Parts: sequence; structure tokens; C-alpha cells
Amino acid sequence: QVRLVESGGGLVQPGGSLRLSCVASGFSFKDFMMAWYRQAPGQGRELVASITNADSTIHLESVRGRFSISRVNSYNTLYLQMDNLQPDDTAVYYCKKIPGDTWGQGTQVTVSA
Repeated sequence: QVRLVESGGGLVQPGGSLRLSCVASGFSFKDFMMAWYRQAPGQGRELVASITNADSTIHLESVRGRFSISRVNSYNTLYLQMDNLQPDDTAVYYCKKIPGDTWGQGTQVTVSA
């Protein structure tokens, strides 16, 4: 059974940084593409970044140069380094196996002065 546990969110001031983690279990992590999504209040869920099993990455244009997705297969862990955070980045962040339909509980990121 696929299980995804996100952590690392919190309250940060504009310009601050956070690193999100997602620990995966129940499947062969190293063999799958993984992604980070986010959902802001009153909005749909959007893809923030993805990483293939060969470490090829794609980032949403609005976060390019500020966020960086990475993975450590030996730890079954996905990361999202977020720098220069802005209020528009406020959302619940989720990780996801691609393909797959399992979501974790998410981790709240709030950017506010």
C-alpha cells in the first residue's frame, strides 16, 4: 500500500526558506517519477515540480529559480527546497507518485509578515 508522509511546512516571512520532505513507502521509490503539488485556499491543486527516476526535473515557471526538487532513493525521500518564499506560495503542499492516485496528508506552508 502506497503511503506518503509530508513534513517541513510552517510559517515563514517573505524572503524566507523552508525544506519540505516526503517519506514514501509501499512501492519501489527509486523506480518512479515523483512530484510536489500545492493547493492554495479556494483554488485547485497545481503541479509545482516533478523529478524522474533519472533525476530529470521540471519546475512550475512561477517557482523556477526559487524552488528545487530532489530525491534520495536510499532514504525513500523526496525533498522540495523553497527559497525566497512569497505570500503567493502559501498553500498545502503534497507529494505524489507518478502515476498514482494516493495523496498524503500534506504540509501547510504559510508565508506572511
